[in-house]
Amino acid sequence: MGRYVFKLPDVGEGTAEAEIVAWHVKIGDVISEDQNLVDVMTDKATVEMTSPVSGTIVSLHGEPGEMAPVGAPLVELEVEGEGNVKANGKTAQPAAKPAEAKKPEANKTQKTSHAPAGGEGRGEGVSPSTPVQRPPHPNPLPQGGGGDVVARVPGTKPLASPAVRQRALELGIALQFVPGTGPAGRISHADLDAYVASGGVARSVRSSGYAQRDGGEDIKVIGLRRKIAENMQESKRRIPHFAYVEEIDMTELESLRAHLNKTKRADQPKLTLLPFLMRALVKVLPEFPQINARYDDEAGVVHRSNAVHVGIATQTANGLMVAVVRHAEARDVWDSAVEVARVSGLARDGKASRDELSGSTITITSLGTLGGVVTTPVINRPEVAIIGPNAIIDRPVVREGAIVVRKMMNLSSSFDHRVVDGYDAALFIQRIKALLEHPATLFMD
Repeated sequence: MGRYVFKLPDVGEGTAEAEIVAWHVKIGDVISEDQNLVDVMTDKATVEMTSPVSGTIVSLHGEPGEMAPVGAPLVELEVEGEGNVKANGKTAQPAAKPAEAKKPEANKTQKTSHAPAGGEGRGEGVSPSTPVQRPPHPNPLPQGGGGDVVARVPGTKPLASPAVRQRALELGIALQFVPGTGPAGRISHADLDAYVASGGVARSVRSSGYAQRDGGEDIKVIGLRRKIAENMQESKRRIPHFAYVEEIDMTELESLRAHLNKTKRADQPKLTLLPFLMRALVKVLPEFPQINARYDDEAGVVHRSNAVHVGIATQTANGLMVAVVRHAEARDVWDSAVEVARVSGLARDGKASRDELSGSTITITSLGTLGGVVTTPVINRPEVAIIGPNAIIDRPVVREGAIVVRKMMNLSSSFDHRVVDGYDAALFIQRIKALLEHPATLFMD
């Protein structure tokens, strides 16, 4: 038998290090060639690292959230033959076998076990080189997830998705007592069912919804959630935001939108507000080139763009991503709707490419029917502006001395005050307001 050390390979794009996001193996696992070992994240891509050999896992190096430099050992295996560890203790360069990158950063909910804050998908930590001894659970319970029950080392946090955690809370179950059968001991709904069936829930259920709750949990911020946190922090730290909100009468545009959706062809998409808002942007932005821009504050250069590449803030299972509709100025509302659906769908499914997640010149962020009254969106650095339509609500308003009910919407916006003056920002939004309130003008040259 020999020893094989698998090192972090160069995953391309000049990457010097990568973050360990989720382990898919544990000490003692017998694995086959090409089996997924670990997910690592570079700048905007999560990459599956597969094993170049078959063998038994003897040690894992690093925990989720830690950075590993290229060339650093990740996994040691016991293999048939000599392996790649020489007598002098040095290792031959292993064949790098990263699987195809999955983009965006961490949207691989069906194949990996990592996700945003809330505890979903954190791989169980292991020491860099010492095999973890897992003592048996004091009250072994039936399997619930179709795999081997993984006993939890005392003091470690149970792994479970937000949905499983919510259900456990409703049942009054303390997750630290529930054996998990998923990767790294992850607890599934089936594991909860098995725990309840075993009678384990009897000592945990509370009889009243007013019972006191104690304790809590610490969630390590890793993967996509860490990237989002870093980007938001940099945006707020480096950009002096100012907000502007304008009320818009959407009655006429909503009537037009309803008519177009009712009379559209079968091969045409359903129109939402976004394509009309994009159309308004591309008509107004040539008058305000300083707003359709990206500010390189380190170089002291504002890059004004003739093309309008609209970022669409998209909520995914793993966090907020910005999918990009390129050259919105060359698209009509139907084509814009198709492209919005395409790129945002790819982002939600974890299949968007790097180009489809970068390069926007201005971003739209919308909460749809949850849009509320006013928002203060954070600028998608290095852009200098972001707009956020709020909910469209029937409100009583005064028109020609009479109180009438109209479909009203507040349009929120934020600007980088280093580049955009308040007067220009207000005029820009008011120009958009005029187009949306008289939607025929959206289609007039």
